[in-house]
Amino acid sequence: MLRFAISFVLFLSMFALAPPEVSAKEYHWGFTKAKNGNPPDIGGEFESILEQYGAFYRGNPNEKVIYLTFDNGFEAGYTEKILDTLKEEKVKATFFLTGHYLTSASDLVKHMVKDGHTIGNHSDKHPNMARLSPDGMLKEWQNFDKKLKDITGIERTHYVRPPEGIFSTELLEVGNENGYTHIFWSIAFRDWDTDQKKGADYAYNELISQLHPGAIILMHTVAEHNADALPDFIQEAKKQGYTFGTLDDLLFEYHMGWDDAS
Repeated sequence: MLRFAISFVLFLSMFALAPPEVSAKEYHWGFTKAKNGNPPDIGGEFESILEQYGAFYRGNPNEKVIYLTFDNGFEAGYTEKILDTLKEEKVKATFFLTGHYLTSASDLVKHMVKDGHTIGNHSDKHPNMARLSPDGMLKEWQNFDKKLKDITGIERTHYVRPPEGIFSTELLEVGNENGYTHIFWSIAFRDWDTDQKKGADYAYNELISQLHPGAIILMHTVAEHNADALPDFIQEAKKQGYTFGTLDDLLFEYHMGWDDAS
C-alpha cells in the first residue's frame, strides 16, 4: 500500500513539474486578393479576431482613401527614391522598421521623420512574435522604441506590424495593453525577393489590379520595381479619385464611426 502511495505521488509530480503547454494558436496573415474595386476576402475568423482586438487591415471600404505602408528590414538603396516620390506627390506614408534598420540606416530614418512620415514598429530583431512570452513581445517593441528615441527623439511608436504577418490573439492583446495597435494590410504582392527584378510594370499592375477603397498597401523598400512604379501608381490612383491618408486619419475616422456596408 505504501509503495502504491509513493508511486501515485511521483505520478502527480510529473505533471506538476512539467512545463505548461503552449496553447496560443499561431496565425499567418493572408487573404484572397482584392479585385474589381472590392476589398480582399480575409475570412470570417480573421474578421472576428481583428474586430475583437482593434487591429486593422483596411480603412473605410466606402471611402476612396489609400494608406501607404512600407516594411524596411535592411537598406538596398531604393528608399531615398521612394521618399523623393512621396515628397513630390505630397503623400505621407508609414514606414515599419526593424531595430537593425534604425541603427544601420539612421540618416534615412531621420529623413522619414523630417518629411512628416510615421514610423511604425516592426519589432527590434524580427522574430516570430507569436512564439514569444508576453514579456518577450513587449521587450521587442520597447527595445525598438528606445533605439528610435535615441536616434530621432520620438518618444515611442503606436503602430506595430508582426514580422511575416505571424501573430496570435495573445500578441494582439499584449499590444493593446501597452498602447500598440496592430496594422496588417489588404494589398500586397511578392516584392521582397531581391533576386527577382521584375520591373516597374509588374509592381504597377499588381497595385492597380488590387486597388480598392480603404486599402492599406504593404510594399517593401528593398524592391527596385516598387521605387520605379510608385510615381505612376500614385498619379493613376489620384486620377481615379483616390486620396492618401495616414494611419492616424484611419483611426480617427474609425472612432468617429464609419458606415461599413461591406
